[in-house]
Amino acid sequence: MNNALNQLQPYPFEKLRALLGSVTPNPDKRPIALSIGEPKHRSPSFVAEALANSLDQMAVYPTTLGIPALREAIGSWCERRFGVPSGWIDPARNVLPVNGTREALFAFTQTVVNRGDDALVVSPNPFYQIYEGAAFLAGAKPHYLPCLDENGFNPDFDAVSPDIWKRCQILFLCSPGNPTGALIPVDTLKKLIALADEYDFVIAADECYSELYFDEQTPPPGLLTACVELGRKDFKRCVVFHSLSKRSNLPGLRSGFVAGDADILKGFLLYRTYHGCAMPVQTQLASVAAWNDEVHVRANRALYREKFDAVLEILSPMMDVQRPDGSFYLWPNVQGDDAAFCRDLFEQEHVTVVPGSYLSRDVDGVNPGAGRVRMALVAPLAECVEAAERIRAFITRQK
Repeated sequence: MNNALNQLQPYPFEKLRALLGSVTPNPDKRPIALSIGEPKHRSPSFVAEALANSLDQMAVYPTTLGIPALREAIGSWCERRFGVPSGWIDPARNVLPVNGTREALFAFTQTVVNRGDDALVVSPNPFYQIYEGAAFLAGAKPHYLPCLDENGFNPDFDAVSPDIWKRCQILFLCSPGNPTGALIPVDTLKKLIALADEYDFVIAADECYSELYFDEQTPPPGLLTACVELGRKDFKRCVVFHSLSKRSNLPGLRSGFVAGDADILKGFLLYRTYHGCAMPVQTQLASVAAWNDEVHVRANRALYREKFDAVLEILSPMMDVQRPDGSFYLWPNVQGDDAAFCRDLFEQEHVTVVPGSYLSRDVDGVNPGAGRVRMALVAPLAECVEAAERIRAFITRQK
């Protein structure tokens, strides 16, 4: 067996099951889960129709590069969404379809990391667990940058030493962040691109929550935005990861894309050819329909805005919680032991949330997720409101 498997920690939900297994939830209350970040809004029917109309493509082996129609649809979406000038993105070289960002983030790390004792993958902390697991299995060590309230829940990149940057092979960014919902400003992205040039590392920007935001007039910028403002037509050392899961409520379609530096994507395509993870053609054709439509995405954002408004109206007077820059998470401070808060809330109110410390790692005795919990507002409005009311009642009893 691969010895690197021994470095993998239990997944947060495995830890959560063990925690909640020690108590019995209130039988008088129905369960409400704010724990798993799985979109629950209705999937667009026109995507299902496109999939159904393409089932004859099950008779065809898909190519790893993907069909031109999908790569072109993705390239056009990037131009519209991030203001990328026409002609900068070559759909044949700068875009690669993937089976969701999760598998792509993992496989990308295996492609880019050059194994060695000093290889680092730099990650926010708290973080999406795939960053860490991918680093270990690629023969690198994760280096964690705390995301604290005093820095707007973004890493303090200025505090990173030159020695760390020298050893860094991949810098993972998550913007808007999971679980914090924090957006990385464009000026910060530009500084990171300069550092990537200076120290020769790759920026992997996980932007799978980028389409969940609150102001329709100001969509959040991304790494491609920074490249455009810098005139960086080759997207050198910059790669972005996007998905239809959150944007289009299609987590089961397993469809996303990677875009950016053509030289890096050439190596990634080679790896994926051996990896054997081509997207089925019928899924690609359904994805074309999804990327070409924004009406359903705006409707999706409206549902989330409604839930955030309702839940924050209930919880803001009771706890230290703020509206995020984006995503569907709240990241409140529970003023104490986050695991005990989650356990007792589950026992008394049958509401499930995730301890922030389970999403983070201790560094020098400090866990940046400790004392906070993650709440995913993915359930229908009425359920989210009921959960918030139960949490309010729970907190009231604790005082």
